[in-house]
Parts: sequence; structure tokens; C-alpha cells
Amino acid sequence: MTHVVVVVVAYLLGSIPFAYLAGRMRGIDIRTVGSKNVGATNVFRTLGKGIGVAVMVLDITKGLVAVLTAHAMTGSPWPLIAAAAAILGHVFPVWLRFKGGKGVAVAGGAMIGLVPLPALIVAVIWLLIVAITRYVSLGSILAAFVFPFLVLAFGAPWPTLVFVCLASVVLIVRHRANIRRLMHGDELRLEFGKKRPTTAPTRPTDE
Repeated sequence: MTHVVVVVVAYLLGSIPFAYLAGRMRGIDIRTVGSKNVGATNVFRTLGKGIGVAVMVLDITKGLVAVLTAHAMTGSPWPLIAAAAAILGHVFPVWLRFKGGKGVAVAGGAMIGLVPLPALIVAVIWLLIVAITRYVSLGSILAAFVFPFLVLAFGAPWPTLVFVCLASVVLIVRHRANIRRLMHGDELRLEFGKKRPTTAPTRPTDE
């Protein structure tokens, strides 16, 4: 019974739509502005840097808490299952008719709980790529590609390595539209110095 509770709690944590709630606090449905994506990058673009960073931190936290709860209440492999449940909760949230974000931040939080050092290293890689290129999607794709190699180098158990590989593949596949736009030079860059108006073009981009 404990295992079922852990998985359900992880899914419900992942399902908390912080991006949507942040938009509602400003009288905006985040699903109708910017990229229309229920993720921290769209909040950053449409509502401003401060609230965008806050949403990202909250999304990371819900993935981390899901895994730490599983560690505290169960043993292997349930933290991995809890991580998967939290990510699925974000991507398919029950509160938003199963239409959520791409799961980058919540996956990052879950990975910090599973493999802390490789996850923190890949977070630095992500930050550097985004800071240099201003492409959030490129940072996410390259971080996902590098992460399994870091996990392997640090000698994580094979179930964890397999899970990380699968999660990385799924994340990259979910960015296939971004990959096409990057190849054609159509991907929008992240603007650090200003907030995009909520009436901006709604061409999908980033997270």
C-alpha cells in the first residue's frame, strides 16, 4: 500500500501546474499566450524574469520532493518509479486535462534526488548553454544528451542508468519541433533584459 501511495503522491506533486497558477494570479491563462506551453520558459517570456524563475524553482522542487519522499518511505526501485510518476504528472496533469509542459525542470529536480552530483553538473551545463546561446531548448537538448554519460561515469546502478537514458530520449523527442526550428534558424531566443508582451506571436518555442 505504501508503494501505491508514493507513486500517487509523486504524480499529484508533478501535476501541480505552477506555470498555470502563476498566470492565473496575473489574470492570464498561460495556455493562450506566448508559446501556449505550461512551463517556466513561457512564464519567463510572458510574465517576466522573476516569476519565471520562481516557477522553475517550484517545478524543480516538486520533482525533488517526489523522489525524496520515495527514498524515505520505500526502497529501490520505487524512487525511480516516483521520478517517472512526477515527470508524467507534469507532462500529463490531471488538473489541466492531461495537457502540460515538457517536463525539463521537474525531471531535473527528480534527477537531483536520484543522482545529485551528475544532475548538478548537467544543470551547470544547461545554464552555460542558455546563457551563451539564449536558447532554452538547445540547453535542454544538449543537457539531456550529456546526462547519461555523466551518470555512467559516476558509476550509478544500472537501473538508474537505464531510467536516465529513457528519460533523456523522451525529453529529446519532446523537443523535436524545437530541433527543427533550431536547424532552420527559426527558434526564438530568451530575452533576459525584458518581458515579452502577452500579446506576442504565439508560435510555439522552447519549454
